[in-house]
Amino acid sequence: MLLRLDVADNRPLHEQVASAIRRAIAEGECHPGDRLPPARDLSQALGVNANTVLRGLRALRDEGVLEFRRGRGVTVADGADQRSVLLDRVGDLVADAARLGYSKTDLIEMIRGIP
Repeated sequence: MLLRLDVADNRPLHEQVASAIRRAIAEGECHPGDRLPPARDLSQALGVNANTVLRGLRALRDEGVLEFRRGRGVTVADGADQRSVLLDRVGDLVADAARLGYSKTDLIEMIRGIP
């Protein structure tokens, strides 16, 4: 799995790590059931602290993209390929709305109004 961080990106590093993994899943580099390398290896490859990688991995676990299993490590969850694409699109929508002055609550109300 080839991951890269964008040095021009202003987001926190753990969010960039999570996005890089989401991108790898969306582009087919990782498939549901695949095991990810250990956090220590990912941190060395990305040039960031292992705790930063772990924070990104935990965020993806909380989103349902990754599964943590004792003795099996971190694996890509079933359906993660579709979920990660949707989460990226939602993130883009939230960012676009913020640029236009809308809050997440405003977006939720807009979505509720869609028939």
